[in-house]
Amino acid sequence: MNKSHILIVEDDLDLSEMVSSYFRVQNYDVLTAAWGEEALQLADENSLDLIMLDIRLPDIDGFELCRQLRNNRKTQDTPIIFLTEKRDRVDKLQGLELGVVDYITKPFDIQELRLRVRNAISRAQTPAATNPVTDIPEGDLVDEKLTALMSGRDWAVLEFSIESLSSFRERYGFVAADDVLRAVTLMVRNAVREYGEEEDFIGHMGPENFVIITNPDAVEDIQDRIERRIAQSREYFYPLRDRVRAKEAMEENHLSIVSGFLTDDKGPFDNLEALKAKLSATIASATD
Repeated sequence: MNKSHILIVEDDLDLSEMVSSYFRVQNYDVLTAAWGEEALQLADENSLDLIMLDIRLPDIDGFELCRQLRNNRKTQDTPIIFLTEKRDRVDKLQGLELGVVDYITKPFDIQELRLRVRNAISRAQTPAATNPVTDIPEGDLVDEKLTALMSGRDWAVLEFSIESLSSFRERYGFVAADDVLRAVTLMVRNAVREYGEEEDFIGHMGPENFVIITNPDAVEDIQDRIERRIAQSREYFYPLRDRVRAKEAMEENHLSIVSGFLTDDKGPFDNLEALKAKLSATIASATD
């Protein structure tokens, strides 16, 4: 059985030693850090399954350390549990806003902590049916929906991607890029609600690619509504301090939408891969 790798960030050396010794006996591979900068370095150098993080550290505030971990591609999805003496509701809310999965106040029961660690790692390692940022389906569920189409009629599939979102993420961080995805998701839901039907489906073909299953009569209206709303909003995706960069990026067509759609009369399709290939070709032709 492979060991899970955890990092304990705690400046109380006695407590750190007690917790790390306990989890090593429980068959975990444990790293420890007493300083925030040391924790960042260890997180960058190692593959971690979970981080236990004290809020009060000698060099970096625990909330700021959490933000930096969330903005790092390597640790953006790593479960983080706060270990802290703070009991105020506002502190807990601040931690939850940063994506902390659990909040343990000191003193704590070590057996309870073990169960919480085990459950957090298990949840993180179980493939989710929905995207954690946009909360819409992805993966196998999308494939199942697309496969079911091939034996039916009167359907349309619209796919679109957000251009240069990866460049935006590199410049402004994962938090800002996730905000863009959430804003686009809201625009997609509103467009489908206005022009589509209740049974229409919204999902992800990839992290930055959306797919909508609707009917042929609605697909062009939905496509036009989404493209217009995003075009009107692109400037506001950028931080206020960088409006000049925003204008330059828009001139270069960053954060614009590339889209295409298929309808049932473009078939038949032998399998799911054939349908996806045809859809990709439709999007590619739209950019020519």
